[in-house]
Amino acid sequence: MNKNVLTAVSALLVLASCAQKPKTTDAQYPVDTSKPFNTTEFMKYDPKHADKQIDAFMQHLHTAAGFNGNVLVAKNGKIVYENAFGWANYPRQDSLNINSQFELASISKTMTSTAILQLMERGKLRLDDSVQQYYPNFPYHGVTIRMLLTHRSGLPNYVYAIDDVFRKEHRDQKKGVTNQQMMDLLAQYKPARYNAPDKGYHYNNSNFMVLGSIIEKAAKMPYAQYMQQNIFKPAGMSHTAVYSKAVYDKIPTNVLGHDRNSWKYSVAQNYLDGPVGDKGIYSTVGDLFLYDRALRAGRLIKAATQDSAYTNRVPLKNGHFGYGYGWHLFEAPNQKVVYHTGWWHGFRHNFLRDMHRDVVIILLDNMTNGSLLHLDDLFKMTGMPVVRAGAYGRGGEEEEDQPQGRQVVEKKPTVVKKKVAEKKHVAKKASKSAHHKVAEKKKTHKKH
Repeated sequence: MNKNVLTAVSALLVLASCAQKPKTTDAQYPVDTSKPFNTTEFMKYDPKHADKQIDAFMQHLHTAAGFNGNVLVAKNGKIVYENAFGWANYPRQDSLNINSQFELASISKTMTSTAILQLMERGKLRLDDSVQQYYPNFPYHGVTIRMLLTHRSGLPNYVYAIDDVFRKEHRDQKKGVTNQQMMDLLAQYKPARYNAPDKGYHYNNSNFMVLGSIIEKAAKMPYAQYMQQNIFKPAGMSHTAVYSKAVYDKIPTNVLGHDRNSWKYSVAQNYLDGPVGDKGIYSTVGDLFLYDRALRAGRLIKAATQDSAYTNRVPLKNGHFGYGYGWHLFEAPNQKVVYHTGWWHGFRHNFLRDMHRDVVIILLDNMTNGSLLHLDDLFKMTGMPVVRAGAYGRGGEEEEDQPQGRQVVEKKPTVVKKKVAEKKHVAKKASKSAHHKVAEKKKTHKKH
């Protein structure tokens, strides 16, 4: 074989090798974007073809049960219903629209876990690494990344422990603290553990605040930057961002959280809106649907890694409800729903993904009331199992985030327009809901 032939063969091999390499979105952390992922096609929706049964249910949930927020329902990768109901900011009389950004609260945990598993795939961390490998002064020994992902760390809840410190020492509660500052506060004050490591499951925001902090160390960049480059951008989530009060004096969103089922109480953001990972991601119903599609397409983490994330790691509650790596789970024969709820500073949400039927239900609500406890009929009409622990026995509802009631600031109501007065009037009829046939429970806001 002469020299010219060897040169030609070498050139062809190089070209073939280049052609096989997947396209990437980021030089440091490559993401496979070689497979088609048409976000425009996913987001197609004509209100004229809205599912009439779902629309009737949602209209009733809004008027009778007080649901105030945005909703999206999709089947087999197609949006069958979406809508916006009520106020984004009641004091300013601003209405919601379908692209309104909500504080996702603990739905953020699913994205933090995805980022952790992504870094694991890339060899930047191991699930059995201890927290001390990233934060040597962390005062709680024996805690691994895997325990954080499954809420089995036994850590104290920073939301309450550090809040007591701020109040006793009369610290500034308006300026958000960073993850690093929160980790330093835990190291300084050493609040008592809830339990020994890996002794039991206890839902706790500290776990995912620490995971957000570990992402910053393992990726060598801020959490917000990593999420933007490696989760939001590859998924086409152009309306999603991480907003921290440690960075922004005022979070740049128009949607205000309202508490106590009353327009008189809008929640003021404070220093606890600084740490991220357990919360702090703001998004839309449409972008959450794209997140679901990106996961199913394997654009964020591998299918085998997702299977691991969706594997139950805790004792089942009421025979069906468990927790994986950052996801709540509903399991029954030939049924599996992975989901997460959210509850923080006037926001309450449900994000549910039926893995067998490919049904997605997303409800983002900026009025904390009991409306999201009355979704049984919606589950049934979409073919999704009823994902409500109380439907399968005693024990109440699923774990929610721990809202800080002391952070609620009473606002003087503005002049109420006629249609607002009508909404407030019909909201009082929630207990008479013919759709749901259940009375409002006194323990609607019970924390688990």
